[in-house]
Amino acid sequence: MLSPTPASPQAQSRYLSSTHTVENVSRELLDYNMYTQDQALREAVVREGAAWAEDGLQAFGALTGSADYLELGVLANRNPPELDTHDRFGHRVDLVRFHPAYHQLMRTAIEQGIHASPWTEPGPGAHVARAARFYLQTQVEAGHGCPITMTFAAVPALMHTPELARQWVPRITARHYDPRNVPDAQKAGLTIGMAMTEKQGGSDVRANSTRAYPVGPQTGPGAAYELVGHKFFVSAPMCDAFLVLAQAPGGLSCFLLPRWTPEGEKNPMQVIRLKRKMGNVSNASSETELRGALAWMVGEEGKGVRTIIEMVAMTRFDCMVGSSAAQRAAVSQALHHCSLRSAFGKVLNEQPLMQNVLADLVLESEGSLALTMRMARALDQRKDPHEDLLVRLCTAVGKYWICKRTPNHAYESMECIGGSGVMEDSPFPRLFRESPVNAIWEGSGNVQCLDVLRALAKSPATLDAYFTEVGRARGANAALDGAVAQLKDAFQRREDIEYRSRDLVDRMALALQAALLVQHAPAGVADAFCASRLGGSGHRNYGTLPGGIDCAAIIERATPRA
Repeated sequence: MLSPTPASPQAQSRYLSSTHTVENVSRELLDYNMYTQDQALREAVVREGAAWAEDGLQAFGALTGSADYLELGVLANRNPPELDTHDRFGHRVDLVRFHPAYHQLMRTAIEQGIHASPWTEPGPGAHVARAARFYLQTQVEAGHGCPITMTFAAVPALMHTPELARQWVPRITARHYDPRNVPDAQKAGLTIGMAMTEKQGGSDVRANSTRAYPVGPQTGPGAAYELVGHKFFVSAPMCDAFLVLAQAPGGLSCFLLPRWTPEGEKNPMQVIRLKRKMGNVSNASSETELRGALAWMVGEEGKGVRTIIEMVAMTRFDCMVGSSAAQRAAVSQALHHCSLRSAFGKVLNEQPLMQNVLADLVLESEGSLALTMRMARALDQRKDPHEDLLVRLCTAVGKYWICKRTPNHAYESMECIGGSGVMEDSPFPRLFRESPVNAIWEGSGNVQCLDVLRALAKSPATLDAYFTEVGRARGANAALDGAVAQLKDAFQRREDIEYRSRDLVDRMALALQAALLVQHAPAGVADAFCASRLGGSGHRNYGTLPGGIDCAAIIERATPRA
């Protein structure tokens, strides 16, 4: 056998040297101020009445854009929650364990008041400022937003029963996070979950089979009941109490069910298993069985849906915030990458076709944010009849449209990155897996459209309020004027309206977004939005903007700098 010829010193040096230089690559979007570098958000905060929150939002934007804080979102999803149904001695504990990063995100959200600030500090711009904080926080990590939203939304429902509200609301709204698995009496701060849907009904909660049996002679609001049945989708099962729908003798009713009884015993709401979800991984979602679980009635017996209606408005609004935030997170990554990467001799964001795609993605994000923050102002001004009607109608419109637009927006943003965007060490797999969640939770697309029709049937004045709102931009853009006129004509025809409701709600959302941008955004943004989304065949794939649009200016306005 022949021995190999030794390599020359020159060859050895060549083999041991670096094989290539790493160049023309992007870098992580880290250590930037997520608030100050979002011009559309800053404008919306001032416009919608929360200029007083500017200093706090700047400080929070520095935190949410920092490398260490962004890493919490990565860790919370890399280490999903785990369930221990029993301890090692056989005692039932129903304990869900979370990674410390999840707890830190929860703690920060609660200390920032994202779970309660409009209830504890009401006033002009309270919902707007809270929405801006939630928008920033969600760009870091979306899953922990579920218990934050449920805690926030539970307060209006509990106010239907003053005795329960006095006992629970002060600790629900406290800026104190306590994740211990102990009775609520031992805690200064509480979180609230929701347990509404069952296997056989899903969104049709009137089909619920869980039964509520009075414990004593007293019945009705505030009275004690025992609940027997199941709940097929209970998110954040480590919350301290849950709003639950169950069939009382007088019909479907709402209840507050604590994890522990007042005597300090484990309440028999038993966690059967955790769901394995494609997204929202950091957040535990579970199936439960109720084996005589103690609960107190909230609101009137048989009026469970009415009791939770304001709660539903809040959770759906937060879906708008969350999906708008997801769009901003995705397009920020795309804009950042394309400002650094070159191909075929030119930086990506200077190439005409990529400019078309990036500008289109920015337009989507700005339209979503404009509608979301307008609804935040409406929530701040519910005593105004016009604003109240907008909340009743346009929360469903916005939830339907913004959340449904987000998955394709996430995908198209990911495509801007190229092959590396598909890799699990990129932010995009998590963004993409998260993107359908809000469209399905809290009422899917069809449910939102049917709710729009119900709002119109119950109160025709809601449609008048809608057209008054979009009418504030009348005369500023011919495409918008034409779209509004056609939409009015479409509502004149009542036959097959349920069949056409998706088309109607699509057009309602686009006209309202366009009207807001025409009034408040730079002319280049508003004109591009109207030209690409109103009239004709409507918006197609991203990157199909018509000619004559200053894409570079739209891109420059939205690009974050790290």
